[in-house]
Amino acid sequence: MPIFEYQCQACQAGFEVLLKSSSGPKPECPHCGSKEVKKQLSGFAVGQSKAPSLACDACPSGGQCPSVGQGCGGHCPMG
Repeated sequence: MPIFEYQCQACQAGFEVLLKSSSGPKPECPHCGSKEVKKQLSGFAVGQSKAPSLACDACPSGGQCPSVGQGCGGHCPMG
């Protein structure tokens, strides 16, 4: 099943959802519960890394990650 990226139009949070198809009903925002979400254009992964995420100096724990625009919990998802 593919992973689709969405951005909430109400709270601006970004999130990912594992869905069978993009033609189904839009998911609700896990942060605020709004159904006003917009599908984002995203790339795809060719391989899978088993390396652990590294701490990101640009993203303090609970802060806004400059790479993905949402909280990263102190680990950069781009690292």
